[in-house]
Amino acid sequence: MGQPTPARSDDWWRSAVIYQVYVRSFADGDGDGTGDLAGVRAKLHHLAELGVDALWFNPWYLSPMKDGGYDVADYRAIDPAFGTLAEAEKLIAEARALGIRTIVDIVPNHVSDQHPWFRAALAGGPERDLFHFRPGRGEHGELPPNDWRSEFGGPAWTRLDDGDWYLHLFAPEQPDLNWAHPAVRQEHEDILRFWFERGVAGVRIDSAALLAKDPRLPDFTEGRDPHPYVDRDELHDVYRAWRAIADEYGAVFVGEVWLPDTERFARYLRPDELHTAFNFSFMTCPWDAARLRASIDETLAEHAPVGAPATWVLCNHDVTRTVTRYGRADTGFDFATKAFGTPTDLALGTRRARAAALLSLALPGAVYVYQGEELGLPEVEVARELIQDPMHARSGGVDPGRDGCRVPLPWVAEAPYAGFGSRDTPWLPQPDDWAAYAVDRQLDDPGSMLSLYRRAIRLRPTLGEGPLTWLPAPEGVLAFARAGGARCLVNLADTPVTLPEHAETLLASGPLDPDGRLPKDTAVWLRV
Repeated sequence: MGQPTPARSDDWWRSAVIYQVYVRSFADGDGDGTGDLAGVRAKLHHLAELGVDALWFNPWYLSPMKDGGYDVADYRAIDPAFGTLAEAEKLIAEARALGIRTIVDIVPNHVSDQHPWFRAALAGGPERDLFHFRPGRGEHGELPPNDWRSEFGGPAWTRLDDGDWYLHLFAPEQPDLNWAHPAVRQEHEDILRFWFERGVAGVRIDSAALLAKDPRLPDFTEGRDPHPYVDRDELHDVYRAWRAIADEYGAVFVGEVWLPDTERFARYLRPDELHTAFNFSFMTCPWDAARLRASIDETLAEHAPVGAPATWVLCNHDVTRTVTRYGRADTGFDFATKAFGTPTDLALGTRRARAAALLSLALPGAVYVYQGEELGLPEVEVARELIQDPMHARSGGVDPGRDGCRVPLPWVAEAPYAGFGSRDTPWLPQPDDWAAYAVDRQLDDPGSMLSLYRRAIRLRPTLGEGPLTWLPAPEGVLAFARAGGARCLVNLADTPVTLPEHAETLLASGPLDPDGRLPKDTAVWLRV
């Protein structure tokens, strides 16, 4: 089971290690408290030495930042907090000179309420047709046009002073676009070309399955088929047109596609649509051998019919960090586990996160690494009054939101703000112990998380291309071989396990026991 097509130079994305950069929290180049492109450029050596193949940037466009940049006001301009378009072009070129490609984020479902189109729509112009405006229900139009709910909580409709309502599946500051209108499609095709012309190697598509809406905008009924706004058939025509443009430039797509139906998911990965899509099953799986193996098998099986590579990710900018998640009694993906004060065993979480890193990097396909995961950063409990994520406010303060995984990175232990670069307090405060995770402290420590990631990424090509083959193993142990003659074992059982005969231990996530056995919550790569 695995990817049928081997990686080639033009298929770099099939087996790439891609590093996610959340610019606001990566490094501050001008000292104003916010990460920026100057900060990223200054740290490119870190990324090159880490060994990654590409950088995926969360939105860096002009934005009021009501949702961390996912409320875009202008796709052809860099937000001044991050830098300039010229600086973005320099960053793309400098990274490419180091062998690192650039992937940018596109948010096609919605724009900012400060986007020129929406401002013109509010003024009563024909741009209203580019969005979903409707009269309300009820005797005086006081009720929303339908019962849809926002992904951030509350109704998916906001009423204007003129009595009409507009649709927003996310925050009110993010009005949904009408993808049935040709101008919307043309604009996004032009945006793709704009960035491909500047050397961008790929595009990550936010909320990729939500764009198309049933034009009747009916009430949501559980089990309705087709769904009124998720995974509608007409959406595939959009991505076929996009793929034709990407093929002109040799660029690639990765879609954010959350779908429980594996057959429907695979349709997005047909040869004339998206190249890859994020695999959330693996990320949301608890630390359990049987569940993880099932997730791996299902992921590879759903990709195989369309010849697309799987993607593996442990964490991103929306999810509780791996160390914290795996250090909790319930390690499944549940937003409730982000509740304030949830106890975490960081030693346990770190041990499991190290093993999970070797597991994910040993699997066939592409791997995404969220910034700070290579440092073993835990989730931060941000003080309630400092939380900026709209999910917190929209939930009435129940959900702490996603800021806990977005705290600025530590670079230099003895520098102010752990070397993030700020003159004053960064946009989110760092914990008092953040210096312990700093890059400079980990560089010379062979047992650090950073050293583990650097060695694993460097050794990953030696595992070989081609499929994964499961090997006999005790209960609670994952064991598989790769075509390059290497094996990966991950022990999730309660007792140490004896290693099979092998020629060399390539890398282990932790020390073996005195008898040379693999301890609990530890992974190893072997050459046979």
